[in-house]
Amino acid sequence: MKVIFAGIATIAFLSIPLCASAQPVTPVTRAQVKAEIVQLEKAGYNPAAKDNARYPGDIQAAESRVAAQASADGNTGAGYGGSSAGTADAGQPISNATRQSIYGHR
Repeated sequence: MKVIFAGIATIAFLSIPLCASAQPVTPVTRAQVKAEIVQLEKAGYNPAAKDNARYPGDIQAAESRVAAQASADGNTGAGYGGSSAGTADAGQPISNATRQSIYGHR
């Protein structure tokens, strides 16, 4: 009995991070999906194309054209989801000028 309880407690303990990191999902409406498909078609993507071998590249190219057009229009909140264009320099080495301005002369 103690072994079963210990197993259940271990599983519950290990599943806590999974529950804590779960983010609420906002449902996507049918109208949003249709609008995104229309945008992709205007950007050159053809969902009825017979050549499925180029599928991932074709849709990714159309999505990048839609994102470029949205950013050119100043519309960063177009569609749903976050922006796929990264602007952070995370992981980049710090320059000497920045290091000196932060830490002084070293």
